Amino acid sequence: MGNTKGRTSSVGLMVLAVVVVAVGNWEVKMAGATLSAAECKEERRIGLNECKPVIYGKLPSPSCCERVRVSHVECVCPVITPKLAALVDLNRAIRLIEGCGRRVPRHFKCGSITTP
Repeated sequence: MGNTKGRTSSVGLMVLAVVVVAVGNWEVKMAGATLSAAECKEERRIGLNECKPVIYGKLPSPSCCERVRVSHVECVCPVITPKLAALVDLNRAIRLIEGCGRRVPRHFKCGSITTP
């Protein structure tokens, strides 16, 4: 059997990335506020934990949607490789985003994906 743990966390990261992309345009940036690599890594870890049930076909929980609203695009998009992007059905991810009450921006680039 293959490495399903690695695939699961990769799919989770991609789902989180696409969800974050959808809300990234509404994020209020604080002047001069940048996150360290460690802060971004922690933000991704928390997001994966909160949204993990989505990987298994469940709808996003209120805590997952909240995490999506506070996550930073600049922490997620740089880690989206073509290999990772190929693991997720983008249309499903968009439906999940809309389930969190957000509109998905058209033609937004995040790592190796561009929303339709």
